[in-house]
Parts: sequence; structure tokens; C-alpha cells
Amino acid sequence: KSLLKNVHDRLSPPDGATEEPVTVRGDYLYYHYVCDGVDDRGWGCAYRTLQSLCSWVHFRRKQTSSDCRPPPTIADIQKALVDMQDKPASFAGSRDWIGSVEVGLCVDYFYDVPCRIIHISSGKQIPDKIPELTEHFLKVGSPVMMGGDTDSSSKGVFGVCGTGNDAHLLIVDPHYHGTVQDPLGLQKNGWVKWVHVRDFQSDSFYNFCLPLYKQ
Repeated sequence: KSLLKNVHDRLSPPDGATEEPVTVRGDYLYYHYVCDGVDDRGWGCAYRTLQSLCSWVHFRRKQTSSDCRPPPTIADIQKALVDMQDKPASFAGSRDWIGSVEVGLCVDYFYDVPCRIIHISSGKQIPDKIPELTEHFLKVGSPVMMGGDTDSSSKGVFGVCGTGNDAHLLIVDPHYHGTVQDPLGLQKNGWVKWVHVRDFQSDSFYNFCLPLYKQ
């Protein structure tokens, strides 16, 4: 199946926004549930966001090198985590979840790109991290993976708009499954959207995984 590229393009800023959004720079592919024929519904969301992050690195590296591996499959990811001794051998072929830390390990493993983890103990603290996320998109430009515990739905963060308690995050949601026709359809149905910082769960911790790609 062919994957859509840059699904946030042409998305309008959040309602009432007084500042310009700061978003991912460069191309990426939108990976989502079952997009490659592997039925990962209910457990594969972080793998899919990881694949989207890897596609960004792949496109960026292709600009300067002909030898750049494509994004890893779910099987590749599980094998890598076993090889790194982060997971037991039984993890390969399983339906076990991964989180932001494993995503960071894999971006480094497959592409030699280190990642930074930002941890917060509650969704209420997201406004405090908006300056760091904004700086990341301005200076590095890579997409970010966001995972939590009570809020166990992994998601991609592909931009920021606003500051503090009035900020929004641009969320690219990997939980979609079905035929993807065009980015506008994904946006219309809420798979790619701006989410106000108050709409994240206060009773969930969150980890952000920021690939620190250097040209």
C-alpha cells in the first residue's frame, strides 16, 4: 500500500490562534494501524509513530546519501529491541506495546540519531514544556513521539501553536485504519488535528521523544 506524505499540510491553525504555528520541517510518511498489512490494532500505535519518525530521518538523509535504509517494519523493531537486550527473546513476534523510551532506542539503533526524552508527571505540565517543544521544531524540525500511561494512546506531535496555557499541539494519530484517500479526509475526521493543552489527561504521565537529528 502507498502511504501518504506530510498529512498536516494545509491544516488551518487552531481557532483563535494569534501566533503562527511552528511545525515539522521536511517530509515524512503517515504510518497507521494495518497500513502494511500487519494487523496491529490495539497494540501497535507507538510502532507506527516510530515508523513515521524514521521516515522523516530517511527523507532527510536521502538528500545527502544514497545509502539510507527505509523505515523498519514492526518485526525489525521487535528484533532490534531483543538484539539490544532491552526486551527478552519472547518479545519478537508478540503484540506487546512499546513506549517513548523504546522509540528513542530504535531511532538511534537504526539511524544513529540520538533522542532526548522529556518526562512530565501530569498532562497539566504540558504548558511548561511548550518552549522546549517550540525550540525543537525551530532548531531541529523533526517530529516528536508522545506516550503516556493512563493515556496509553501513543501519538505523534508535529507542531506547536501558541504559548503556555493557550497552546495547542499538532497531533498526528496513528490509530486510523482503512483506506487513506487524502490528507484532507484525515484532517476532517480528526486523525490530524490541533489539540489544546488542557485536553490532555491530568492523571497521566507523558514522555516526549525528540530525535536530535543533525545535518
